[in-house]
Amino acid sequence: MDKIHLYYVYILTTLKNTVLYTGVTNDLIRRCDDHKQGKGAGFTHKYNVSKLVYYEIYESIDQAIAREKQIKGLSRLKKINMIDRFNHDWVELYQNNRILRPAEDGK
Repeated sequence: MDKIHLYYVYILTTLKNTVLYTGVTNDLIRRCDDHKQGKGAGFTHKYNVSKLVYYEIYESIDQAIAREKQIKGLSRLKKINMIDRFNHDWVELYQNNRILRPAEDGK
């Protein structure tokens, strides 16, 4: 039986939600840990971008990469609107070594 691989397209921001970063990974928990520890991309380290506010899940790396490129091509306003629909309060979705769904944020 083949193992199902999942791929994540995600958006991080700063504590004050001023900078947006879009990435793709096959291990969202590990990647969030990396960003929190400053091991992320040079951009995320430079601007202290580590708050997970948005993610999508794919079974195909090709689909995930295509979606990442699509999101990166969106205007800032469209990205903000997309995050607002997914996670209205922009709560941190990476907590206690797990990824929350926006509905689990206690609101």
